[in-house]
Amino acid sequence: MTQTETQMRREITEIPVAVERLLRDGTEAVDAAVAGLKAADPAFIISVARGSSDHVATYFKYASELLMGVPVASVGPSVASIYKAKLRLAQSACLSISQSGRSPDIVEMTRMAAGSGSLSLAVTNNAHAPLAGAADHVLDLHAGPELSVAATKTFVTSAVAVIWLLAKWRSDGDLLRAVEGLPEVLEKAVQEDWPEFREVAEPVNSLFCLGRGPAYAVSCEAALKFKETCLLHAESYSSAEVLHGPVSIVGDGFPVIGFCARDEAAPALVSVADELADKGGQVFVTSAQAKKATCLTAWRTGHPLTDPVSMMSSFYSMVERLAVQRGINPDAPRHLNKVTETV
Repeated sequence: MTQTETQMRREITEIPVAVERLLRDGTEAVDAAVAGLKAADPAFIISVARGSSDHVATYFKYASELLMGVPVASVGPSVASIYKAKLRLAQSACLSISQSGRSPDIVEMTRMAAGSGSLSLAVTNNAHAPLAGAADHVLDLHAGPELSVAATKTFVTSAVAVIWLLAKWRSDGDLLRAVEGLPEVLEKAVQEDWPEFREVAEPVNSLFCLGRGPAYAVSCEAALKFKETCLLHAESYSSAEVLHGPVSIVGDGFPVIGFCARDEAAPALVSVADELADKGGQVFVTSAQAKKATCLTAWRTGHPLTDPVSMMSSFYSMVERLAVQRGINPDAPRHLNKVTETV
């Protein structure tokens, strides 16, 4: 295969344009959702999502807690769809994320939350899906059709939508400028495919992904994509947790990739990356501060809370290349469909 043959590759290269379109066409919806949040003044937020969308929710959780001081908890959709439970959600908001907007359990949980007094917001690439009809506010991703089974541009636009929402809610000028500058940075980020890491990862069967804070969401999404597109077993850990047991696996060239934003967690994550390299791991990290781990190029965005968006875009570019190197078609992962509708 050539570098441009897969649908996944085409959609990765569309990421900058998709983000630009979201920022151009999504303003009215985001502003309406911000007005709703300001009026509701939620004491806490619940998130409802699965798969890649749940990793966006993890990103939102850290960003909300750091920016707004509003705690976010993930709630299992089966609480409503299978168990028919009712939660006490007065003075809350509910953020539901689903690229298709069609999974019955996500829709049912959103309806339950709205009926229990929660301000409901839906992030979806289908503004006419059932999820959109269940929510008070809908943030359309404007990502365009995504045909490859592996979500790429819908993950990135979902992440941009939620960080944009928070930036506007807080009226944070620095973060807003970083969000608005993302299309230009992402043009560079999607061209970065980390060949030094691919050389190490191509022949292996297992690896670790590390992150901390908002970048932990990137680690979780990366582990999923390694499994999904490369048939490669990958586990995601906070760099604060990997030393509590999982470290015993590391050694004899075991691959580790660490995702590091330029924030307060960076020194601790880099220190762990260097420690794992010292134990024999082949460790890579998106920081120039590492002394023993190998540094991966990361295109910075001007704000630590938007750095994960750039890192994820480069990771997608890398993992598509890795799948092809391993002789796998990333557009058609075995046992998977584009839309998974769980009850």
